[in-house]
Amino acid sequence: MTIDVAPPPMPKNAIAAVRAFNRFYTRKLGVLEPNLLDSPYSLTEARVLYELAHRDDLSAKAIATDLGLNPGYLSRIVQNFHDKGLITRTVSKEDRRQYRLGLTAKGRLAFGRLNRSSHDNVAALLAELPFADHTRVVQAMATIRRLLDPAESRPRVVTLRQHRPGDIGWVIARHGAVYAEEYGWDSSFEALVAEIAAKFIRNYDAARECCLIAETDGAPAGSIFLVKASDDVAQIRMLVVERHARGLGVGRALVEQAIRFARQVGYRSITLSTHSILVAARGIYQRAGFELVASEPHHSFGADLVAETWEMKL
Repeated sequence: MTIDVAPPPMPKNAIAAVRAFNRFYTRKLGVLEPNLLDSPYSLTEARVLYELAHRDDLSAKAIATDLGLNPGYLSRIVQNFHDKGLITRTVSKEDRRQYRLGLTAKGRLAFGRLNRSSHDNVAALLAELPFADHTRVVQAMATIRRLLDPAESRPRVVTLRQHRPGDIGWVIARHGAVYAEEYGWDSSFEALVAEIAAKFIRNYDAARECCLIAETDGAPAGSIFLVKASDDVAQIRMLVVERHARGLGVGRALVEQAIRFARQVGYRSITLSTHSILVAARGIYQRAGFELVASEPHHSFGADLVAETWEMKL
């Protein structure tokens, strides 16, 4: 016998909060005006222009499907654009009932003007905020996209940068949370990370050490440290990648950049310590050219583990 368990009712305050945000944001961006950003186009027409400017050989059916538009409504927009000389229409070779759409030179000019207006509007919106709040806004937006539509919002662009104030605290917090959630490690691991991080800050040698932060959608997604073990040997420490950014090559990019830095500043080899259960990290190290040189079972962080030492000659 199967018993269906009804999900708990959605809290009314959560629904009200989302609706209030929608009202605020649409008003803030001016999308409720009949003509978007003082252009001749509505919000929907502007979005159709955007799709045509960024994707080649589109059909009206594809646009309707991707944007969730009524085909009849889209047909009227397409006809209006065609009458104004903004688009071309050619019969599809695969399905003669469908048209392939593209922007004319006039259409690209119209989109360019609209795109600049949108850019300037958002720039003015952000200019009202302190610079430090720009990142907070971008991160909050990325979080909303990732949670409401993980497939559509999966970050694609990975950027690496040197650490700056506030990053080390993030590194400590994320190590503690990620390893507790995924491996059940206790707070003694977070304490160890905090000790390593504090030592890095106190003794930081910018000429021979680095902390790299990976970002996706403007938010931290991973970290790695390269520190001085001796004049000739560098050590990789505290590699971590957020779950939502895995599969994008974040870990590989961090390790490769750390190796590149080590070569540039004159180290002759790199060493690192990891654990056998960290399969993804071990794979990255092995593919980068590291070799396993020692392993030892031990009990740490509330778990039975096998510590490993890996080395690489430069």
